Amino acid sequence: MGLILYHFPPSGPSRGALLAAKAIGADVDVQIVNLFKKEQLKEDFVKINPQHTVPTLVDGDVSIWDSHAIGTYLATTYGKDETLYPKDPKQRALIDQRLYFDCGTLYPRIRAICFPVLFLGEDQIYDEHKAPLEEALGFLDVFLEGNEFVTGNKLTVADCSLVASTSSIAAIGWDLSPYSNVAAWVARCSLAIPGYAEFNQTGADEFGKLVRSKLAPGQL
Repeated sequence: MGLILYHFPPSGPSRGALLAAKAIGADVDVQIVNLFKKEQLKEDFVKINPQHTVPTLVDGDVSIWDSHAIGTYLATTYGKDETLYPKDPKQRALIDQRLYFDCGTLYPRIRAICFPVLFLGEDQIYDEHKAPLEEALGFLDVFLEGNEFVTGNKLTVADCSLVASTSSIAAIGWDLSPYSNVAAWVARCSLAIPGYAEFNQTGADEFGKLVRSKLAPGQL
C-alpha cells in the first residue's frame, strides 16, 4: 500500500503538505476530504486521525497529521537527498524554526482573520487582527532579506509550508507590496516547486474567492 494524503485544496496547511510531497518527489495518492461538508467527521476518517484534521498522511501502519510533521517525515523518509531537510543540526534547526513560525505565528494570524468570516458569520476584518498579521509578514520579510528562500538560497520544506500560508492571504486580496522580499519569494517558489499552480494556487484562489464573497465591501 502506497502513501495516501488526505487533502482539502482550500486549506493552506493541507496545500503545504502536498507541495512538500511534490518538491520531494514522493508519490502520494491524494484523497479529498471536504471540510465544508464535514467529511472529516466520518467514522472511517476519525479512525485514521482521531483529531479529524487535514492534511493526514498514511504510510502503511503509520498515520501522521499536521502539515509540518508530514513535510519533514516525507523529506526524511523519501527524499532523494538532504536538500529539502538537511541532517546537519544547525541547518535543520533553522528549518524547524521557520516551520514553527508558520504554525505558531503566521498561520494562526491568518486563521484569526479568515475563520470568523468563513464559519462565524463575520463580514469584517478588524484592526486588532490586521496588525498582528502585518507584523508576521514583516518578520517573514526580514527572514528573506538577502536570501532566495526562507533559510538561505535553497528551497526547503519550510518554504512549502510558508508559501501555502502566504498565498492564502494574498488570494483574499491582502497587499504584499510593502513586503518586497516576500512578494519576490512567492514568485520564486511558484517556479521552484513542481506543480505549484495546480497543487497550490488553484486551491488558494478557491479559498480567497470564498472569503471575499463573505466580506462586506471595502474590507480589503
